[in-house]
Amino acid sequence: MKSPDQARALVEDVVARARRAGADAADVGFSAHAALDVSVRLGALEDVGRSETEDLGLRVFCGRRNASVSTSDLAGAALDDLVDRAIRMAREAPEDKWAGLAPADRLLRGAPPQLDLADRAEPSPEALKALALEAEDAARAVEGVTNSEGAGAGAARAVSAIATSHGFAGAYELTRYGLHASVLAGTSGAMERDSAHHSARHAAALESAAAIGVRAGERAVARLNPGRVRSGAMPVVFDSRISGSLLGHLLGAISGGAITRKTSFLLDCLGSRVFARGVDIADDPHRPRGLRSRPYDGEGLPVSPTPIVTDGMLETWLLDSAAARQLGLEPTGHAARGGGVSPGNLAMAAGKVPRDTLIGEIDRGVLVTEVIGQGVNLVTGDYSRGASGFLIEGGEIVAPVSEFTIASNLKDMFAGLTPASDLAYRYGVDAPTIRIEGMTVASG
Repeated sequence: MKSPDQARALVEDVVARARRAGADAADVGFSAHAALDVSVRLGALEDVGRSETEDLGLRVFCGRRNASVSTSDLAGAALDDLVDRAIRMAREAPEDKWAGLAPADRLLRGAPPQLDLADRAEPSPEALKALALEAEDAARAVEGVTNSEGAGAGAARAVSAIATSHGFAGAYELTRYGLHASVLAGTSGAMERDSAHHSARHAAALESAAAIGVRAGERAVARLNPGRVRSGAMPVVFDSRISGSLLGHLLGAISGGAITRKTSFLLDCLGSRVFARGVDIADDPHRPRGLRSRPYDGEGLPVSPTPIVTDGMLETWLLDSAAARQLGLEPTGHAARGGGVSPGNLAMAAGKVPRDTLIGEIDRGVLVTEVIGQGVNLVTGDYSRGASGFLIEGGEIVAPVSEFTIASNLKDMFAGLTPASDLAYRYGVDAPTIRIEGMTVASG
């Protein structure tokens, strides 16, 4: 795999080739990825896989026309062909008055922030196998677990580089280590499956294999013999395993593309109260070892911690340069390579109410631990998804329930949302347990 210095030299070279070939402007992104994954099932090795990929993407501008091409062939002659093809395509493309490189005066200058995103650990296949076996053994040892879908451990290393024709070039390396287990509880005809996993930038920060396995086993056993919930309007509690999905819907609604196309249910809500008072949501791309940390965005702009919702008020859109030009605003440092936007480490701040209290205040409701389907309309905000979880009665979690639907509108859900105090940074997009009042629950 190329080093960051080699990756940076490569993208600078391709930019220079594009300019020599007649492009008015160009930018290049390169990514390399190497991964080792080991999976086991029922105490035996099931698979060992290693993958290595390298991809380069080039965007060229000829006047107001532009085109993008990509390749995994990095030989010199292939790169010349790539440049030639991109320029010919751009000259035939329609004009786009909003497209272009990021503003030159906004580019990251000087040394990028040091975020400690790469670990030197290189676990062997044998070490990964031992971790996966330990996780599966711990899960299978939970009383009530009757079968296994397997466990796995993996290690990955990646290098990313960007260069532009107007003065930016950068590269950085990152690593990721992961461990998961998935098991079944019960007997044929009444079996339930569940899982647990954890990922970290540094191997030493991974949760123990035994803890992951026990959690997977206990989750599967807790789902046994699910009942049905009586339909009606009631509070719905989103477990922290899935509460971050609500932030994903927020991101889709405040992305520059949705705003410029006028396809967002939050189109007229900038600067207004969207969430309940006390709710804060922020993006922090500078968190050391964060799963979504980065030193700059996909256009070479610096990134920084950004308040998105403060005391319930929507503070900003997430804009790349093209959307910012169209809206007459400034880019926010959230551009994704290849188009669109992407945040760093996004999180809803912990609330003041403990999780047990949040649930204990409910006379009748449901705790949702899994959502199914894609029934979310970001144009209207309508929300309807299949779900499973647990029935809440008299402030207590009393029984598993499945095959029901939860429905509302995201505007109402955001406005009626109460976060618990149990925020943990596990996924890169994180939220605490969340209670939402008055959702419609319908039994399947």
